Amino acid sequence: MATAYWKDTDDADKTVAAGFWNSGHKPTLIAAFLYFDLAFMVWVVLGPLAPAIATSLALTPAEKGFMVATPTLAGAILRVVNGLLVDRIGPKRSGAISQIIVIAGLLSAYLLGVDSFGATIALGVILGFAGASFAIALPLASRWYPPEHQGKAMGVAGMGNSGTVFAALFAPVLAKMFGWNAVLGLAGIPLSIVFVLYMVMAKDAPGQPAPKSFGAYLEPLRTADAWWLMAFYSVTFGGFVGLAASLPIYFTDRFGLSPITAGYCTAACVFAGSLVRPMGGALADAIGGCKALGFVFVAAAVALAGVSMATTVAAALALFVAAMLALGVGNGAVFQLVPQRFAKEIGVMTGLVGFAGGIGGFYLASSLGIAKQMTGSFSSGFLIFAALSALAFVGLTMVKGKWRASWGAAEGVRI
Repeated sequence: MATAYWKDTDDADKTVAAGFWNSGHKPTLIAAFLYFDLAFMVWVVLGPLAPAIATSLALTPAEKGFMVATPTLAGAILRVVNGLLVDRIGPKRSGAISQIIVIAGLLSAYLLGVDSFGATIALGVILGFAGASFAIALPLASRWYPPEHQGKAMGVAGMGNSGTVFAALFAPVLAKMFGWNAVLGLAGIPLSIVFVLYMVMAKDAPGQPAPKSFGAYLEPLRTADAWWLMAFYSVTFGGFVGLAASLPIYFTDRFGLSPITAGYCTAACVFAGSLVRPMGGALADAIGGCKALGFVFVAAAVALAGVSMATTVAAALALFVAAMLALGVGNGAVFQLVPQRFAKEIGVMTGLVGFAGGIGGFYLASSLGIAKQMTGSFSSGFLIFAALSALAFVGLTMVKGKWRASWGAAEGVRI
């Protein structure tokens, strides 16, 4: 099934022959990346701020875990909402609404203050709108590009995951200089700049799909393929965002690092996972999404199991980088597969698959906090997620033959 995309019919063959960068709309692709990047920066900002917030509000390990996991859960739910909204009013307007909500929420939190565990949860729900940007930015970019470039287009837009690096690098430093609550207000500055750029550069692709009934939006859930893709992304993206939110807590609690040093370690891990996402899409275009995912699940399982036994900062950091590299490739690979199978439902499927990824991230972040409180160690949380990655590999082995023989072979695209 080919992905719905736009290009001038008179130059169709020339455009494809010219390569990826000339096959779609570059300003929109850049705008989608910038929106996604800054949205992800604030989506996980409670993670780097967690050590300071926990000290200020006297939070327990479980409360810390739930606090950093709440934006992930809220983002997962709101991704489904945004997937529906994208198909009804278009991705550009959907993105504008979401950005306004996030900016207003952060400025309100800064001005009114966040002085209780309940207030951090309320803030986490608002930040969920930033995490839900996934269901907007990817269709915004994807609808401009042909099937043979879907992995690369989704990968470039999805490289906005790198925003989590900025949160890890700068949030602890700014919190030490001005106080952690001030960071919430300062975040509104780059968000506002990107909002203006987004409104100027982004453009909805012509030929947007006609709105469907609410029931029709959930039609993909009638197919096993949708559930498999959601399960795979709950491991790849769930692992990525769950670790991005939890690593500042892990490094401070496990090895006694300062919040700033823990932020640097987290940034190194997150940068690795973000950098390879477009490479994962390109790799999937070249060798097939299923083959790429097979390597991903094995590597992630081994690395996360190793983390559970790591006794030094250096060993843990190396294993986390390996895990994030694998998961980043996996994120790109899954979204090489989604538009091949669900081209006409790309908006809602982006929301559904993104929802599953958010649920995986919520599980990992919250389970690590619970494991720490109940056992005094994070090890069991990492071991369970490693087992889930291994199970995903088994599931992939079961379905990849059918996928290649059916919708993959029909379109001549590597699956």
